[in-house]
Amino acid sequence: MIQRIKRLFGIGKPDSARGNSIVVNVERLERRVALLEDGVLEEYTVEREGEQNIVGGIFKGRVKNIEPGLKAMFVDIGLDKNAFLHFWDAIPAALDGGLEEIQREGTKKRPQKKKITSKDIPDIYPIGSEIVIQVSKGPIGTKGPRVTTNISLAGRYLVLMPFTEQFGISRKIEDPKERARLRKIVQNLSVPEGMGIIMRTVASGTRARHFVRDLAMLLEQWDSIEERRANSPAPACVFREPGLIERTARDFLTDEIDQVLCDDEETTEIIREIAGKISRRAKRRVHHLPTATQPIFERVGIQKQIDEAFSRQVWLPCGGYIVIDETEALISVDVNTGRNRGSKDVDKMILETNIEAAQEVARQLRLRNIGGLVVVDFIDMRHRKDQQAVYKAMKDRLKKDKAKTQVLQISPIGLMEMTRQRLNESLRDSMYEPCPYCSGRGRVKTPMTMSVEIQRRLNVVIQKHRDNVGDLIVIVNSDVLNRFKSDDAKLLVELERSHTGRLIFRSDPTLHRERFAIIDAGSEKTIDQG
Repeated sequence: MIQRIKRLFGIGKPDSARGNSIVVNVERLERRVALLEDGVLEEYTVEREGEQNIVGGIFKGRVKNIEPGLKAMFVDIGLDKNAFLHFWDAIPAALDGGLEEIQREGTKKRPQKKKITSKDIPDIYPIGSEIVIQVSKGPIGTKGPRVTTNISLAGRYLVLMPFTEQFGISRKIEDPKERARLRKIVQNLSVPEGMGIIMRTVASGTRARHFVRDLAMLLEQWDSIEERRANSPAPACVFREPGLIERTARDFLTDEIDQVLCDDEETTEIIREIAGKISRRAKRRVHHLPTATQPIFERVGIQKQIDEAFSRQVWLPCGGYIVIDETEALISVDVNTGRNRGSKDVDKMILETNIEAAQEVARQLRLRNIGGLVVVDFIDMRHRKDQQAVYKAMKDRLKKDKAKTQVLQISPIGLMEMTRQRLNESLRDSMYEPCPYCSGRGRVKTPMTMSVEIQRRLNVVIQKHRDNVGDLIVIVNSDVLNRFKSDDAKLLVELERSHTGRLIFRSDPTLHRERFAIIDAGSEKTIDQG
């Protein structure tokens, strides 16, 4: 407890192995931010020089075409790919289920406006019309960004919604007294007509003056956006979310964070300046950690954990392990007992493995920034109460995740289905590219498979060119040639007897194993290749 109090007031030496820490690494080509909980890596974000994060950005775009079958339109926002706007995202949104709606004080009940439906959208936004949209999901793979007309601006404690009059409080604030206090504050804030605000979870325990200052900053920001929108021809970006360092200080530097460690002095001062606007106590928790002899991520033990984040197999403390596979359609996770032989009670051992697996799956999804549809194949459990315990472990662990998640109960065949909001490319996709050799399959054909295929193609060539071709040169990968010289030598001799000329095999170690060429030795023309 004493150590916790010391960390809160910035007293003593920083210790990343205890409490919640943010570690910031700044280099010329990239900036990295890691969130640690008692020394365990929970979240990892990378921003590279020249890369632009457009999620949260507000654009003045132009409708390029409308697809009634898809119930969507494509909007030119000045990027390589047009943005995708579903008709549902163009309809004024209802308040999120995770928020409690607050009745605005002093507002009279107005006559209800005609409700806009998806049928009205093509008339409201015809082809060629200008439209103000916000990026809700960045481009992933071959897909362009997804956008919405429901604009929101995030501040430290509030979210401003310029085009809706709804007021709300995050339901994650559970204390009834605190909710009642915040309700009074939000009703007394001077919000312009036609605009709405939401109190974020971090607003809990914050004094009223902080909300007034936050709202004033957001309104000033919106005024500058409106000015740029009026003066810029479409397509144009009128607002972009701040960089990784500023976003980290805004979203993560809460009372739950015990310390911030940064290896760059200039960046440390920037974070301290942002923290100083929150409180003097928050400013004292920001430390500069020089790394003359050892990089900061290695010094605090993060680098090894980052390397493990790209492993297909992840070990659990009990000796079991999970296997994670990312596919185009979904993320599949398989749970195995592995080396877990600690209990004679089989049911107890399976439950222990599954609970640890559920917690680790929730952590890995957040760490790797993967989402969409996720299917977890748990080890079969006989008792319903055990299944409920695993389900509860997953739900509890996902509460730490800022992305929206939805989890279904474990099915009779032991599968848990869930979804996780995906805003950007996964950590793997942003740092790796498909192997140019195997084209991302992760496997290549064996020498035996290639031997069979090449012999089959040679048979076709011999039959087809029996009368007009003499010697044939066959160029193959050296692994395949070794197979020809050893296991398949007799077969090739028989094949050569069926041909009027010779078969001359040559290896090319630089040639892809799955590639080959059959060449007419006389004319040096390629007859067939694969």
